Amino acid sequence: MIDIVKSKIHADVLLSNLSNLTCGAVVTFDGRVRNHNDGKEITNLYYECYYPMALKVMNEIKEETHKKWDVKNIIAIHRIGNVPIGEIAVWIGVSSVHRKEAFNACEFMINEIKHKVPIWKKETYIDGVSNWVDCCKVISSNR
Repeated sequence: MIDIVKSKIHADVLLSNLSNLTCGAVVTFDGRVRNHNDGKEITNLYYECYYPMALKVMNEIKEETHKKWDVKNIIAIHRIGNVPIGEIAVWIGVSSVHRKEAFNACEFMINEIKHKVPIWKKETYIDGVSNWVDCCKVISSNR
């Protein structure tokens, strides 16, 4: 399951969807909104995306992950819109027979999502100033 949502991400529900009696490993990653970045206090975080392309790229990353590692199931959900401090902005879960594949696949998924998916974030700081950050995603021309 790959998705981009505007609502709160419920990790417990997603985790239950990874259950597989053939798997001995489940690795998850919660990417949560922190209250600071580069020495500045953050009061609000807003994510925006180009939905059709973002979903397509996330699915491509999932397919590539399946090719690289023997994993049974992958779930990756990214939230857009306003995401309050402390809440989950991105959740990834991977199940596999063995732990090494699950750890490697989960790490690969988050790294690729952060670097390739056209999702941008805007931080608002305690002084009221806002700034778009990490907006230089490289999208190949064949997408």
